[in-house]
Amino acid sequence: MANVNVKFNNKDYLLSCDDGQEESLKKLTKFLDKKYLELKEKLGNIGENKLLLITTIQLIDEYFDLRQKVTEQKSKLDEISSKFKEIKFLAIQYKKDKDDEIEKLNHKLEKFKDTIEENKNHYELMLDKTTQSLEKIISHTESLSKIQ
Repeated sequence: MANVNVKFNNKDYLLSCDDGQEESLKKLTKFLDKKYLELKEKLGNIGENKLLLITTIQLIDEYFDLRQKVTEQKSKLDEISSKFKEIKFLAIQYKKDKDDEIEKLNHKLEKFKDTIEENKNHYELMLDKTTQSLEKIISHTESLSKIQ
């Protein structure tokens, strides 16, 4: 335990605190003394005990206000975090859906390419057969023409 000399309401006090907490205790005492003197100036000399009580009530009121604000902010942060998780889930789902759609379209495109290739082969086969038929007709016509 460490001992610290502090000044409050123009009086010196020797207080004990955990080792390493000396500066913190001095700052807290200085803050409390400032609040106390502000109220003393505002309210006049209404008695040390009453002034200490009012100072304490004011500090507790500020503490509860801050605590309420922290709770509200934490609630808002939780809500934002929840919405962020929802958006993240939706984005992942959207990407998955789009990847699936792209995969289906690629599959359809491959089938379409295969159909085009098949049709091209059929067209070439038909063209070859037509050419052969025409060549036969021409040849037959030439043969008939030579006979006459």
